[in-house]
Amino acid sequence: QYSPDSVPGADGEIDPTEITFPGCSCRRASCVAAECPCLRRGDNYSSLRLRPAEQEEQQFSRPVFECNSLCRCGESCQNRLVQRGLRLRLQVFRTDTKGWAVRTLQPIPEGSFVCEYAGEVLGLAEARRRIQAQKPQDPNYIIAVREHLHDGRVMETFVDPTHVGNVGRFLNHSCEPNLFMVPVRVDSMVPKLALFAATDISAGEELCYDYSGRFHNLPETSREHKPLEEENSLRKPCYCGSRTCASFLPWDSSLFSTP
Repeated sequence: QYSPDSVPGADGEIDPTEITFPGCSCRRASCVAAECPCLRRGDNYSSLRLRPAEQEEQQFSRPVFECNSLCRCGESCQNRLVQRGLRLRLQVFRTDTKGWAVRTLQPIPEGSFVCEYAGEVLGLAEARRRIQAQKPQDPNYIIAVREHLHDGRVMETFVDPTHVGNVGRFLNHSCEPNLFMVPVRVDSMVPKLALFAATDISAGEELCYDYSGRFHNLPETSREHKPLEEENSLRKPCYCGSRTCASFLPWDSSLFSTP
């Protein structure tokens, strides 16, 4: 079932459509950072154009908050981007080795929003149950995004587009990707998993991102590890073809383990 936005999972634990954030009282057509509480909560989209070296200097990234449906600013506000959804011409196509894939039919400038990775938003228990029920040959669409908070806590978001999702479910992994993922919050603390262009992308080019989160992130924030010998049978080969290809798709065993 195609859905442009994430939906509550079958476990009913998390509702990504619930509005819990207050709206801003800005009466401008477009909010400005000095006055808008939504913009003051975190970074704005100009920060997404930082080069990896610049990001390493600041050691962390602040969260991104958009204005929401309770805000008094207009629909044309510059702080409403991801919520507007897909605006580019993309094409799903079949590859020889990687199954389905997505390419752009138009040039995409660096820093542009491309699409959301939408699906069912699950709680940890249901995400773990679905992962453990999969056979080795089954495709795994469940993504686990972990955000490291300033006080040491880790916030986890699990999205599964296996049965309900959008074009993002067809994006392949690459060890040298042209997209990167940013959790963007609009109505509540449940983020939209937004994909942005990491570089200028030409028309006809396949779109891909790093499933592990290594790209645009510090190495120590990843839970990926060298798998044990008995776990190798669960790993899938990587066919991205990049110069730095790791040979296998990223691996995180935490959802396979029993708490």
